Amino acid sequence: MQPYNILIIEDDTIVARTIERCLRGNEYRVQVTNTGVAGLRAARRKLPDLVLLDVMMPGMDGYTVCKEMREDAFLKEVPIIFLTAKNKVEDKIIGLSVGADDYLGKPFNLDELLLRVKAILRRSVHSNKQSDQAGSVTSGTDHKTHPTTPSEVDPIIRIGEYSLNTRTYVFTSPKKGKFRLTPVQYTLLYHLMTHPNKIFSPSLLLDEVWDYPSDTGSADLVRVHIKNIRESIEEDPKNPVFIKTVQGYGYTIQTDE
Repeated sequence: MQPYNILIIEDDTIVARTIERCLRGNEYRVQVTNTGVAGLRAARRKLPDLVLLDVMMPGMDGYTVCKEMREDAFLKEVPIIFLTAKNKVEDKIIGLSVGADDYLGKPFNLDELLLRVKAILRRSVHSNKQSDQAGSVTSGTDHKTHPTTPSEVDPIIRIGEYSLNTRTYVFTSPKKGKFRLTPVQYTLLYHLMTHPNKIFSPSLLLDEVWDYPSDTGSADLVRVHIKNIRESIEEDPKNPVFIKTVQGYGYTIQTDE
């Protein structure tokens, strides 16, 4: 198997080289750039498998780089982890809303960074296989209150009036219309929609969706992604009707069964 290509976009040379040494020791191919513009240029020249992205950089900041990548057909599915000293919840909301997969605050533990990198790369490979195989899944019963699985002709998962296209990553809401998901949003909604009526705690979602080992990752990561999805698909995000919160337990998508 070929080594994964990791692109680091970080203006602090010491931090960048420390991460580079850590990753190279684990047999990744690593490229380091120190500005947002240089990072985008490098990504477009050679598609990375993962980007580690600083937020506070001179010129083009990390939020802008992330947004540019998500709007670029060539780069839009590349996983992105923000590495930054901006650790407030509102900072995480901004970072994840522009399309990042994860957010790790500085200073961070290199072992944890490595675990997250490995998990995201595993999930990325699994998600691609999942999408490729979606067309061959046998179709379920077509009823407006029952979930249906995609078929070769119709690659759509439906629950009630909501639907997820497994080829285009477009989610359709009866009140808000069509919304193109980021890769991690797609993986999260796919998991919830293919397990209707099951309640998932944040820790279980970190394990099953993010593929993070125990005690790795933060429940805030799940909460912020759920919040961002609700903002996009719910008519009233504070009173959601599709992704529901079961207080004290977690999140679920319910059918009428």
